[in-house]
Amino acid sequence: MTCGLRIGVRINGHVLLERLVPHLPPLRKPSTSVKVERLYSIRAAGPALRNIRPYDILYVDSEQFEKSHGLDDILRIFSDDLEMYVAENARRRLFIHAGVVGWRGRAILLPGRSMSGKSTLVQRLIDAGAEYYSDEYAVLDLQGMVHPYRKPISLRPMSVDRSCEVAGTASGTARPLPVGLIALSSFESGKRWNPRRLSPGKGVLALLQNSMSARRQPRVALAVLSRLAAKVPILSGCRGEAGETVDALLNSPYLM
Repeated sequence: MTCGLRIGVRINGHVLLERLVPHLPPLRKPSTSVKVERLYSIRAAGPALRNIRPYDILYVDSEQFEKSHGLDDILRIFSDDLEMYVAENARRRLFIHAGVVGWRGRAILLPGRSMSGKSTLVQRLIDAGAEYYSDEYAVLDLQGMVHPYRKPISLRPMSVDRSCEVAGTASGTARPLPVGLIALSSFESGKRWNPRRLSPGKGVLALLQNSMSARRQPRVALAVLSRLAAKVPILSGCRGEAGETVDALLNSPYLM
């Protein structure tokens, strides 16, 4: 069970369980229900026969979804699809593409899609003493409180195509926080962070562009984001290097 959704996962061996657990969503709890809304089945390949290497296979419900000669590939695809399904269909939760840190009892939200630089900014904020909440999604309840969605931070080095996980950021527990500041930024070399404050209406539109469930649950998304924008400063602007932006965010007068 995660975010009101009943998800089933079947595997064909206990050995696979240990490798599967890190790919499950952070917000989850066990359920005894035999009814699920989405069923994943992962069949790990057996030994090769007559020099023919069998496939590892992922099924979604009753359909074959992907096959590969690498179990790591199957687990990654499973994790990505499950995360997307939960983000788009979660009940009583609104998922927004955003990095999140806690600072002085409030959350700082950094909306942005993949490759927008938010992971680097989140890591620098943590290095400066902020508490890690999420690298990928801001998970809001219907009251606008932010819940931790902790997975290892994935940074993409400029010279390397593959991402690398930053260890040690996903441990511990964290309580839900009220939002104190929302900062929409785009990286531009040489720029200084000198944002403008958006009106509540423009702020809602900007957040809707990063909301995962706005199309499926538009009324819920609009209600939560409208309440949020009415009381929380939403800043927007270009930024340069992360270090300078971190200082500006943590010392923002809106968080004093």
